[in-house]
Amino acid sequence: MKLGVVGLPNVGKSTLFNAITKAGAQAANYPFCTIEPNTGMVMVPDSRLDVLADMYHPKKVTPTTIEFVDIAGLVKGASHGEGLGNKFLSHIREVDAIVHVVRCFEDENIIHVDGSIDPARDIETINLELIFADMESVQRRKDKAVKGFRGGDKKMGAEVEMCERIYNHLESGKPARTCPMTDEERAMVDGWFLLTTKPVIYAANIAEDALTADPSEIPGLDKVNAIATEEKAEVLIISAAIEEEIAQMDAEEKAEFLQELGIGQSGLDRLITACYRLLGLISFLTAGEDECRAWTIVNGTKAPQAAGKIHTDFERGFIRAEIVPFDTLVELGSMAACKEKGLVRSEGKEYVMKDGDITLFRFNV
Repeated sequence: MKLGVVGLPNVGKSTLFNAITKAGAQAANYPFCTIEPNTGMVMVPDSRLDVLADMYHPKKVTPTTIEFVDIAGLVKGASHGEGLGNKFLSHIREVDAIVHVVRCFEDENIIHVDGSIDPARDIETINLELIFADMESVQRRKDKAVKGFRGGDKKMGAEVEMCERIYNHLESGKPARTCPMTDEERAMVDGWFLLTTKPVIYAANIAEDALTADPSEIPGLDKVNAIATEEKAEVLIISAAIEEEIAQMDAEEKAEFLQELGIGQSGLDRLITACYRLLGLISFLTAGEDECRAWTIVNGTKAPQAAGKIHTDFERGFIRAEIVPFDTLVELGSMAACKEKGLVRSEGKEYVMKDGDITLFRFNV
């Protein structure tokens, strides 16, 4: 999974990226300090792996990972090349979802590219640039489809019609993901790789002292929530400055610090949970003396395709999957005990994987 972190200059985007990846991307108080996208791999925390490690004492424990891409600060006119905008937009095309960092804090020492704090205006600025870029893409696709339709390809007629619907929706200032579509139409549009079809999480970056404040007192948060509700997007309240502090701590210090703050989970953990929910992802687990490992799949994936995540041969020669739910394994204490009680299931090609399935794939190539 690859997530693109976007936002106007000086909203805390690179500070947040630094904190969650510890990658040390340059963060400076002026626009365009990030030109090439910085990338960082983040391990997805999964307490189930710790339990399995205590059971199996494996040589290796491997969590699943998420790749974060810090995409340079966009500005008004980016869709027409302002501020190296076209280059930035091409980087967004490559990600699975967008984390849109929005500034919801006042700080006279950090300049705002538009001179004042207004989250709704900031969101609109970036959304419009993505919409303008998509309008150009859809128009090019429509021109090509019209030629094909005139040349006798009747399938192109449906594409011309869909292009017109999407273009009109974009022209009204709305992202393509909010356009009503059937599953078949959505599959068609997904193949166009539009920027505004990507799911979005709005990360409302707040002041350090606002984490425990009443949300109604946070500047502009109500506007962010209203926009997210209309777009069917998610909102994550986060303090990039505090995440930066947490990133420097060891596990014990982090736990104590979070307890003192009364927030339970770090912003990174909450961001990952939100991304999994947004993209419809789950994890199955494999366990043994060599390795305990988590594997990320889309919810609804069948057993052979899940096996293919491990190795293509597993999918090609799939015979069956031997599965026990994580909770059952923990309750009985060992795989042997689960087998004795007949709780290890043998599942075939039509089995839909569940989150937390402890799985052994049988295959023959």
